[in-house]
Amino acid sequence: MTALHPTARFQSSARRSARPMTAPHVIAVEHLSVQYQSVRALQNVSFTMTPGHLVGIFGPNGAGKSTLIKAMLGLIPTVSGSVFYGDRPLADQKERVAYVPQRSQIDWTFPATVWDVVLMGRVRKMGYLNRFSVTSRQAAAEALERVGMSQFRNRPIGQLSGGQQQRVFLARSLAQEADVFCFDEPFVGIDQKTEDLLFGIFRQLADRGKTVLVVNHDLGESITHFDRLLLLNRELIACGDRNQVLTVENMTRAYGGHVSFFGKQAA
Repeated sequence: MTALHPTARFQSSARRSARPMTAPHVIAVEHLSVQYQSVRALQNVSFTMTPGHLVGIFGPNGAGKSTLIKAMLGLIPTVSGSVFYGDRPLADQKERVAYVPQRSQIDWTFPATVWDVVLMGRVRKMGYLNRFSVTSRQAAAEALERVGMSQFRNRPIGQLSGGQQQRVFLARSLAQEADVFCFDEPFVGIDQKTEDLLFGIFRQLADRGKTVLVVNHDLGESITHFDRLLLLNRELIACGDRNQVLTVENMTRAYGGHVSFFGKQAA
């Protein structure tokens, strides 16, 4: 993952055009800005992501972490910038993206079972009006088995614990058989066993050449699971491996004042 923003650790030798000539499966974010009324939520964010990495997106509350994911996927309007996956806009390739929003944004009273939710991951492949094929049902069943939720397939999702709900939505993303996986705060309100399972599956996906983006707020030991880190506070502070990103200077710029993080402490 390479940053292109002037304040980030990595620099590009030449500015990309509006339609960058990127290699297949590389995500190129160029000068991305988002504004909510009078508030600039993201300012001129640029970086690239190569496949095969587990990427953690970090920053303080209000830093624009969730906004970045939504803007990259075309779920919210942007003021400026572009996001390409290969030679096409990422927003035009949603069939290749699995997105799991924050649990707080999901209506858990919706009358759907675990099986219904996981099968939703096959809708783009099958079409909205077509019946699910044997292949799709097999993919959904394998995804449920992979996250350890097969025995709950007929349970309404509203009756599950937070960790179980997160496993179900992970299964839905796996059933999509996507190339890019985006998870927004997946570790909130879950148990340690589920966190370990999620990290294990994220690692497997990255090792298979997928791009895995995870919005996270934990600066503890779990940060060691990520191959690359992206540090935000409305603008891009730094991106790269842990040693390049988790410096006192970068963390002070992102969080200000006094902040403790894994293995280090910034004053």
